[in-house]
Amino acid sequence: MTRHVLLNNIDHQNTRVIHYFGPEFGDNLHSALVFPTEFTELQKEYPILLRKDDPQGSYQAVALLGFAAAENLYLNDQHATGWDARYIPASIEKGPFLIGFQRSMGMQDEMPNAVVHMDMDHPKVNTEQGQQLFLSQGGNSPYLEHISARLETIHQGTAVAPVFYKALEQLELVEPVTIEFALHNSEKIRLLGNYCINEQRLATLPAEALARLQQSGFLALIYAMVFSMGNIRHLIERKNNSLRQQQKL
Repeated sequence: MTRHVLLNNIDHQNTRVIHYFGPEFGDNLHSALVFPTEFTELQKEYPILLRKDDPQGSYQAVALLGFAAAENLYLNDQHATGWDARYIPASIEKGPFLIGFQRSMGMQDEMPNAVVHMDMDHPKVNTEQGQQLFLSQGGNSPYLEHISARLETIHQGTAVAPVFYKALEQLELVEPVTIEFALHNSEKIRLLGNYCINEQRLATLPAEALARLQQSGFLALIYAMVFSMGNIRHLIERKNNSLRQQQKL
Protein backbone atom coordinates (compact mmCIF):
# COMPACT_ATOMS: atom_id res chain seq x y z
CA MET A 1 0.00 0.00 0.00
CA THR A 2 1.34 3.44 -0.91
CA ARG A 3 0.03 6.93 -0.26
CA HIS A 4 2.12 9.48 -2.15
CA VAL A 5 1.83 13.14 -1.17
CA LEU A 6 3.66 16.31 -2.21
CA LEU A 7 6.11 17.20 0.54
CA ASN A 8 5.72 20.64 2.14
CA ASN A 9 6.91 22.34 5.33
CA ILE A 10 3.42 22.96 6.68
CA ASP A 11 1.75 19.56 6.55
CA HIS A 12 5.01 17.71 7.26
CA GLN A 13 6.70 19.93 9.83
CA ASN A 14 6.53 17.14 12.41
CA THR A 15 7.09 14.23 10.04
CA ARG A 16 10.24 12.21 10.58
CA VAL A 17 11.98 9.49 8.59
CA ILE A 18 14.08 6.70 10.07
CA HIS A 19 17.46 6.74 8.31
CA TYR A 20 18.30 3.18 9.29
CA PHE A 21 18.46 0.06 7.13
CA GLY A 22 17.37 -3.41 8.12
CA PRO A 23 15.18 -6.38 7.15
CA GLU A 24 12.27 -4.92 9.09
CA PHE A 25 12.17 -2.06 6.57
CA GLY A 26 12.42 -4.25 3.49
CA ASP A 27 16.11 -3.51 2.92
CA ASN A 28 17.08 -7.21 2.75
CA LEU A 29 17.47 -7.15 -1.04
CA HIS A 30 20.06 -9.25 -2.86
CA SER A 31 20.51 -6.52 -5.51
CA ALA A 32 19.65 -2.86 -5.97
CA LEU A 33 18.78 -0.93 -9.10
CA VAL A 34 21.58 1.58 -9.73
CA PHE A 35 22.27 4.37 -12.21
CA PRO A 36 25.30 5.49 -14.25
CA THR A 37 25.38 8.76 -12.30
CA GLU A 38 26.54 6.85 -9.20
CA PHE A 39 28.87 4.28 -10.79
CA THR A 40 32.07 6.01 -9.65
CA GLU A 41 30.95 5.77 -6.01
CA LEU A 42 29.39 2.32 -6.33
CA GLN A 43 32.55 0.77 -7.78
CA LYS A 44 34.33 1.30 -4.45
CA GLU A 45 31.94 -1.02 -2.61
CA TYR A 46 29.79 -3.20 -4.91
CA PRO A 47 29.95 -5.35 -8.04
CA ILE A 48 28.03 -3.51 -10.80
CA LEU A 49 26.28 -5.86 -13.22
CA LEU A 50 23.78 -5.53 -16.03
CA ARG A 51 20.54 -7.49 -16.27
CA LYS A 52 17.55 -7.79 -18.58
CA ASP A 53 13.96 -8.43 -17.56
CA ASP A 54 13.53 -10.46 -20.74
CA PRO A 55 15.83 -11.37 -23.68
CA GLN A 56 14.34 -8.65 -25.89
CA GLY A 57 14.25 -6.03 -23.17
CA SER A 58 16.68 -3.27 -22.32
CA TYR A 59 19.56 -3.45 -19.88
CA GLN A 60 19.44 -2.10 -16.37
CA ALA A 61 22.30 -1.92 -13.90
CA VAL A 62 22.28 -3.47 -10.45
CA ALA A 63 24.61 -3.50 -7.50
CA LEU A 64 24.99 -7.05 -6.21
CA LEU A 65 24.31 -7.16 -2.45
CA GLY A 66 24.01 -10.90 -1.82
CA PHE A 67 23.86 -14.32 -3.42
CA ALA A 68 20.38 -15.50 -2.38
CA ALA A 69 16.88 -14.08 -2.19
CA ALA A 70 16.42 -11.63 0.71
CA GLU A 71 20.18 -11.69 1.43
CA ASN A 72 21.79 -8.29 1.82
CA LEU A 73 25.33 -8.84 3.09
CA TYR A 74 25.81 -5.11 3.70
CA LEU A 75 23.21 -4.97 6.45
CA ASN A 76 24.89 -4.89 9.84
CA ASP A 77 23.18 -3.81 13.06
CA GLN A 78 26.58 -2.91 14.55
CA HIS A 79 26.70 0.17 12.31
CA ALA A 80 24.90 3.39 13.15
CA THR A 81 22.79 3.26 9.98
CA GLY A 82 22.59 -0.54 9.83
CA TRP A 83 24.55 -0.50 6.55
CA ASP A 84 28.19 -1.51 6.36
CA ALA A 85 29.47 0.55 3.42
CA ARG A 86 30.59 4.11 2.74
CA TYR A 87 28.03 4.58 -0.01
CA ILE A 88 24.41 3.35 -0.14
CA PRO A 89 22.73 2.92 -3.56
CA ALA A 90 20.40 5.86 -4.17
CA SER A 91 17.42 3.63 -4.96
CA ILE A 92 17.64 2.23 -1.42
CA GLU A 93 18.78 5.29 0.51
CA LYS A 94 15.92 7.41 -0.82
CA GLY A 95 13.53 5.35 1.32
CA PRO A 96 10.00 6.75 1.14
CA PHE A 97 10.89 9.66 -1.14
CA LEU A 98 10.40 9.94 -4.88
CA ILE A 99 10.44 12.59 -7.58
CA GLY A 100 7.18 13.90 -8.97
CA PHE A 101 6.49 16.55 -11.56
CA GLN A 102 4.27 19.59 -11.27
CA ARG A 103 3.39 22.44 -13.63
CA SER A 104 2.93 25.96 -12.36
CA MET A 105 -0.59 27.35 -12.43
CA GLY A 106 -1.47 28.57 -15.92
CA MET A 107 1.82 27.29 -17.38
CA GLN A 108 0.60 24.22 -19.28
CA ASP A 109 3.07 24.78 -22.12
CA GLU A 110 6.12 24.75 -19.85
CA MET A 111 8.10 21.72 -18.80
CA PRO A 112 6.90 20.48 -15.39
CA ASN A 113 9.12 21.11 -12.38
CA ALA A 114 10.59 18.24 -10.38
CA VAL A 115 9.21 18.15 -6.84
CA VAL A 116 9.69 15.78 -3.89
CA HIS A 117 6.90 13.37 -2.98
CA MET A 118 6.77 10.98 -0.05
CA ASP A 119 4.99 7.70 0.62
CA MET A 120 3.22 8.33 3.92
CA ASP A 121 2.56 4.58 4.36
CA HIS A 122 6.26 3.68 4.20
CA PRO A 123 7.46 1.92 7.39
CA LYS A 124 10.21 4.50 7.95
CA VAL A 125 7.75 7.44 8.10
CA ASN A 126 6.47 8.50 11.53
CA THR A 127 6.26 11.46 13.91
CA GLU A 128 8.25 10.08 16.86
CA GLN A 129 11.75 9.12 15.72
CA GLY A 130 14.21 9.61 12.92
CA GLN A 131 15.44 12.53 10.87
CA GLN A 132 13.42 15.71 10.74
CA LEU A 133 12.58 17.01 7.26
CA PHE A 134 12.25 20.71 7.96
CA LEU A 135 13.92 23.17 10.30
CA SER A 136 11.84 25.02 12.89
CA GLN A 137 11.85 28.14 10.71
CA GLY A 138 10.61 26.14 7.72
CA GLY A 139 13.74 25.51 5.66
CA ASN A 140 14.88 22.07 4.50
CA SER A 141 16.87 20.03 7.02
CA PRO A 142 20.36 18.75 6.07
CA TYR A 143 18.82 15.27 5.80
CA LEU A 144 16.20 16.40 3.29
CA GLU A 145 18.88 18.23 1.29
CA HIS A 146 20.88 14.99 1.20
CA ILE A 147 17.86 12.99 0.05
CA SER A 148 17.06 15.61 -2.60
CA ALA A 149 20.58 15.13 -3.98
CA ARG A 150 20.05 11.35 -4.06
CA LEU A 151 16.77 11.85 -5.94
CA GLU A 152 18.58 14.07 -8.44
CA THR A 153 21.13 11.28 -8.94
CA ILE A 154 18.25 8.96 -9.82
CA HIS A 155 16.52 11.55 -12.02
CA GLN A 156 19.64 12.32 -14.05
CA GLY A 157 20.67 8.67 -14.12
CA THR A 158 17.30 7.62 -15.53
CA ALA A 159 17.90 9.93 -18.50
CA VAL A 160 21.53 8.87 -19.05
CA ALA A 161 21.05 5.12 -18.62
CA PRO A 162 19.33 4.17 -21.94
CA VAL A 163 21.82 6.24 -23.95
CA PHE A 164 24.76 4.66 -22.14
CA TYR A 165 23.50 1.09 -22.48
CA LYS A 166 22.74 1.62 -26.17
CA ALA A 167 26.34 2.79 -26.70
CA LEU A 168 27.60 -0.37 -24.97
CA GLU A 169 25.46 -2.54 -27.24
CA GLN A 170 26.51 -0.73 -30.42
CA LEU A 171 30.17 -1.28 -29.56
CA GLU A 172 29.50 -4.91 -28.53
CA LEU A 173 30.96 -4.27 -25.10
CA VAL A 174 28.46 -6.37 -23.14
CA GLU A 175 28.84 -10.09 -22.53
CA PRO A 176 27.07 -12.61 -20.27
CA VAL A 177 28.92 -13.60 -17.12
CA THR A 178 28.47 -16.64 -14.88
CA ILE A 179 29.59 -16.16 -11.30
CA GLU A 180 30.68 -19.44 -9.72
CA PHE A 181 32.53 -20.13 -6.48
CA ALA A 182 32.56 -22.36 -3.40
CA LEU A 183 32.04 -21.06 0.13
CA HIS A 184 34.23 -22.10 3.06
CA ASN A 185 31.62 -24.75 4.00
CA SER A 186 31.95 -26.22 0.47
CA GLU A 187 28.53 -24.92 -0.62
CA LYS A 188 28.68 -24.02 -4.30
CA ILE A 189 27.14 -20.81 -5.64
CA ARG A 190 26.30 -20.24 -9.30
CA LEU A 191 24.70 -17.01 -10.51
CA LEU A 192 23.28 -16.74 -14.03
CA GLY A 193 21.53 -14.02 -15.99
CA ASN A 194 24.06 -11.26 -15.44
CA TYR A 195 26.15 -9.28 -17.92
CA CYS A 196 29.42 -7.40 -17.59
CA ILE A 197 31.88 -5.47 -19.76
CA ASN A 198 33.83 -7.51 -22.32
CA GLU A 199 37.32 -6.39 -21.36
CA GLN A 200 38.97 -7.98 -24.38
CA ARG A 201 36.64 -6.10 -26.71
CA LEU A 202 37.24 -2.89 -24.75
CA ALA A 203 41.00 -3.29 -25.12
CA THR A 204 40.73 -3.57 -28.91
CA LEU A 205 38.33 -0.69 -29.57
CA PRO A 206 39.48 1.69 -32.33
CA ALA A 207 40.92 5.01 -31.18
CA GLU A 208 37.99 6.99 -32.58
CA ALA A 209 35.49 4.87 -30.61
CA LEU A 210 37.47 5.41 -27.41
CA ALA A 211 37.60 9.13 -28.12
CA ARG A 212 33.80 9.28 -28.50
CA LEU A 213 33.33 7.40 -25.24
CA GLN A 214 35.76 9.73 -23.50
CA GLN A 215 34.03 12.86 -24.82
CA SER A 216 30.61 11.61 -23.74
CA GLY A 217 31.85 10.71 -20.26
CA PHE A 218 30.99 7.06 -20.85
CA LEU A 219 34.54 5.71 -20.74
CA ALA A 220 34.88 6.45 -17.02
CA LEU A 221 31.57 4.66 -16.39
CA ILE A 222 32.75 1.62 -18.34
CA TYR A 223 35.95 1.39 -16.34
CA ALA A 224 33.96 1.83 -13.12
CA MET A 225 32.00 -1.27 -14.09
CA VAL A 226 35.18 -3.17 -14.90
CA PHE A 227 36.90 -2.25 -11.63
CA SER A 228 33.76 -3.02 -9.61
CA MET A 229 34.00 -6.72 -10.46
CA GLY A 230 36.82 -7.03 -7.94
CA ASN A 231 34.20 -6.48 -5.23
CA ILE A 232 32.77 -9.94 -5.90
CA ARG A 233 35.70 -11.32 -3.90
CA HIS A 234 34.87 -8.97 -1.01
CA LEU A 235 31.22 -10.01 -1.19
CA ILE A 236 32.24 -13.67 -0.94
CA GLU A 237 34.27 -12.78 2.16
CA ARG A 238 31.18 -11.14 3.65
CA LYS A 239 29.18 -14.29 2.94
CA ASN A 240 31.80 -16.53 4.55
CA ASN A 241 32.01 -14.26 7.60
CA SER A 242 28.24 -14.37 7.90
CA LEU A 243 28.28 -18.17 7.85
CA ARG A 244 30.98 -18.26 10.52
CA GLN A 245 28.93 -15.95 12.75
CA GLN A 246 25.88 -18.18 12.34
CA GLN A 247 27.94 -21.22 13.32
CA LYS A 248 28.95 -19.52 16.57
CA LEU A 249 25.35 -18.94 17.61
